[in-house]
Amino acid sequence: MVLSSSVFLAARADGPDSASAGFRDCSAALGLAMENAAACWADLDNDGWPDLCAGGTVWKNEAGRRFSRIADGLGCVVAGDFDNDGYIDLFSWSLLRLFRNEGGTRFTPVPLPELPACVSRGACWGDFNGDGFLDLYVGGYEDWDANITYPDFVLLSQAGKGFALAWSEVRYRARGVTACDFDQDGDLDVYVSNYRLQPNVLWLNDGRGQFRDAALEYNVVATSPGFAGGHSIGAAWGDFDNDGLIDLFAGNFAHQDHRGDQPKSRFLRNLGPTSGYRFDDLGPCGIFYQESYATPATGDYDNDGDLDVFFTSVYGVASFGRENHPVLFRNDGRFVFVDATAPAGLSQLPPTYQAAWADFDLDGDLDLATAGRLFRNETAAAGHWLELRLYGDGRAVNWSAIGAQARIFLGGHTLTRQVEAGTGEGNQNDLALHFGLGAYDQPVKVEILWPGGRRQVLEGLPVDRVMAVRFAEDQ
Repeated sequence: MVLSSSVFLAARADGPDSASAGFRDCSAALGLAMENAAACWADLDNDGWPDLCAGGTVWKNEAGRRFSRIADGLGCVVAGDFDNDGYIDLFSWSLLRLFRNEGGTRFTPVPLPELPACVSRGACWGDFNGDGFLDLYVGGYEDWDANITYPDFVLLSQAGKGFALAWSEVRYRARGVTACDFDQDGDLDVYVSNYRLQPNVLWLNDGRGQFRDAALEYNVVATSPGFAGGHSIGAAWGDFDNDGLIDLFAGNFAHQDHRGDQPKSRFLRNLGPTSGYRFDDLGPCGIFYQESYATPATGDYDNDGDLDVFFTSVYGVASFGRENHPVLFRNDGRFVFVDATAPAGLSQLPPTYQAAWADFDLDGDLDLATAGRLFRNETAAAGHWLELRLYGDGRAVNWSAIGAQARIFLGGHTLTRQVEAGTGEGNQNDLALHFGLGAYDQPVKVEILWPGGRRQVLEGLPVDRVMAVRFAEDQ
């Protein structure tokens, strides 16, 4: 197997003034007036700059200097190139509609098969059956007043020409949906966050798009003694301890009153192959209690090499008059998380389900879309970094490379990131993989695990770069 060499796209070491600190709301200066709704980052016109979808509007990123509105009425979306034509398409989980990207300038509806009646709060893309085309997992939520539970369902691609309804099931009331090849067997497994004190589900993939619920077997129900499950709203995958294994953070809304001490948010540590890739439930690990936590998003905002967690809230004032606000938790290593909200300039944010990371200005650090605003990161000028953009060949590997993983080896640590299209509750981080490297300024070794299980090793990659890596089968 011979795989393509990496292509250098940009070299950017001219970050913000090192004397500055924190995040700055730059929405107005960028001409951005987005709604406070789930956000999705994706480079829709292939110009190298991540664009932003929020509240049904598509905003084109004008080289990091401004955003311009180019489409409306699309609902809340997740992004992936379903037809492998080189342009990232949009699936609206709020409208249950698919939109084809026509050259990055307009989005046209694509017919879907007859779908079950459903109200959804999130979906994710992934090539579940290994045919090189992206499929969809859609979560079904509820009509509380009518006491209706809506079904989850899977849409399998028909070679990029359309979709077929492959499976649907009314089980639990789903909120967030996110996928990961946590056991490194070459296929994507799906984690569904369920509400109403119902157990979360880990759908283990057999590689052919057939799933079985393995949440109990792998210890990822994300509950506590005396409860079948929690009020989970969203979860996020990430290698939080830099051991090369992708762990899981499950975010729980939790009442703490006369009804009981309900399950709190928790970190689930991947124990790796010697333990059958099962998880150890570590509990909150410093995520202090708030009743109305909502959706998490992971990203290394300070470029120290550790994945941090931004965690939103449902209410501004929760039970008993207690204020709740979104919180930025800094990862200090070994699953120790501390509140960094105030020094980061993100205090007193309002309730929101919006949380998504991207380096929109390509200066080497992650910026944050939340609460209807875009916050430019001005905290990490001194940290070195590397950003990888992975692309499939559109045959063996889907063009968006969703499901691929990349690892950087730094002494005794292995930094791991995955290309994912759906995180938390209905949000999506940029498909580009961002690695903070701290003070490390030497060339790095990168290993890529592509969907299907093929591996590629790249030696001696220089840092402080944005790079593209393309998959290619031996000709």
